[in-house]
Amino acid sequence: MAQTLLFNALREALDEEMGQDSTVCVMGEDVGHYGGSYKVTKGLYDKYGELRVLDTPIAENSFTGMAVGAAITGLKPIIEGMNMGFLLLAFNQIANNAGMLRYTSGGNFKIPMVIRGPGGVGRQLGAEHSQRLEAYFQAVPGLKIVACSTAYNAKGLLKAAIRDENPVLFFEHVLLYNLKEDLPEEEYVLPLDKAEVFRKGKDVTIITYSRMRHHVIQAIQKLEKEGYNPEAIDLISLKPMDLETIGESIRKTHKVIIVEECMKTGGIAAELIASINDNFFDELDAPVLRLSSQDIPTPYNGNLERLTIVQPEQIVEAVKKMVGMQV
Repeated sequence: MAQTLLFNALREALDEEMGQDSTVCVMGEDVGHYGGSYKVTKGLYDKYGELRVLDTPIAENSFTGMAVGAAITGLKPIIEGMNMGFLLLAFNQIANNAGMLRYTSGGNFKIPMVIRGPGGVGRQLGAEHSQRLEAYFQAVPGLKIVACSTAYNAKGLLKAAIRDENPVLFFEHVLLYNLKEDLPEEEYVLPLDKAEVFRKGKDVTIITYSRMRHHVIQAIQKLEKEGYNPEAIDLISLKPMDLETIGESIRKTHKVIIVEECMKTGGIAAELIASINDNFFDELDAPVLRLSSQDIPTPYNGNLERLTIVQPEQIVEAVKKMVGMQV
């Protein structure tokens, strides 16, 4: 076991897959000589050369379209978005091309490509650099959507995403790159479609993903001292959602709180609540409670920015309210 930073875990995944499979290539802005904005591709240019680690112009629609074409013709391109918000410029290529070409070609084309990069609310990055695009793309058929949250799952999930024959949107959080964790020295790959129960309990099911996993952990540390016993699930797969794991937990706790950094209107929690009501309504003892970001552009001001997203103390209060004990 070796202590590894999350951004290095991602780099290890890229390096291992590129070393094993010559069709794997990386493209994006500053991924080559500079090593990526968050150093996820550091050293790969020197090792694999400019044809496999391609510095692109600032033209997201162009190089995303090029990646779709590369995937159709047998390569496994990995796009790094310098910031995931910039990939809105390539929405057409991701939705109409990457997401639909396998179907519209009658299965003649496979689209083994990964679109990865930093997103989420950082620290005073401003509205246009604080986007959470997962809900934007959730309605697009043909895409798989994954959000990593630890160094361990980042590496295992990225390796799985690269090997998948379908387009995978791989969301990393800008504030998680420096997380450290012991990683196995042997190779491992994690399933793209499975949620993780990262704390077992019986009082209430807390469902979350990405950076909010760590806010939930902070809240649980306080709740444990006061005698509460929540169960916590990291969604990991945002599309498709692992309703089997979620259902098992709901049948045990009969109460659900969803914690997300996504906006409340049309967010991941909105879709998850609909799915829970469709499949597990009779198991619920109370309506599902969601804690989501405010429906406003993220302020630059640090104090205002903090107020727009869910904080651990709000999760503590919600659990106490849901479980029915005094706050």
